[in-house]
Amino acid sequence: MAYRVLIVDDQTLPRQYFESIVNSSDNYVLVASIASATVADAYCINNRVDLIIMDIVMSEGISGLEAAERIKRSYPTVKILMVTSMPDSDFLSRAREMNVDSFWYKEVQDAPMLEVMDRTMAGEHIWPDHAPTVKLGLSDSSEFTDKELEVLRYIAMGHTNQEIADELMISVNTVRFHLTNLLSKTGCNSKIELAILATKSGLVVPNS
Repeated sequence: MAYRVLIVDDQTLPRQYFESIVNSSDNYVLVASIASATVADAYCINNRVDLIIMDIVMSEGISGLEAAERIKRSYPTVKILMVTSMPDSDFLSRAREMNVDSFWYKEVQDAPMLEVMDRTMAGEHIWPDHAPTVKLGLSDSSEFTDKELEVLRYIAMGHTNQEIADELMISVNTVRFHLTNLLSKTGCNSKIELAILATKSGLVVPNS
């Protein structure tokens, strides 16, 4: 019996790529291919879905991670394979917390998509060891500490130093310390330049 697959991705080319993989295999049949995660759970209500291939960052509506959390809560047996082209390391940790079954980077793959699908349906959990490394100014993303990345995320969202301190429960001086390190490591001259650079690189994706 073929596994029934729902594809959720707001970009046409990746969606067509995933469709071609599903349609080329006798082990899978396409239930639907949609551009919004907001209605993904509705397909689970009205159809039998065995596997969802879902992007994280959506241009409209809720993110793929929010949809995954909602679906796993109501349909825990449905397998979810999250996909993304964004190197934001926060996505990996959040997906694990939501009991997502597997995770696949579009740009940097450790295994072909069909293999990941097969192994996921066989009960394996396929996860990359870490997020892809990207260049951010003078440094690679691997050179930043976890706390610097946390601060950078809030900087990219436009928070003030005091707001960041309140959110992370640290002092304003500690925020300034991390900001100084970030500016030094990247070669940026201001918080605004740093925020733009971090967002364009995909190292942090605000509000996702």
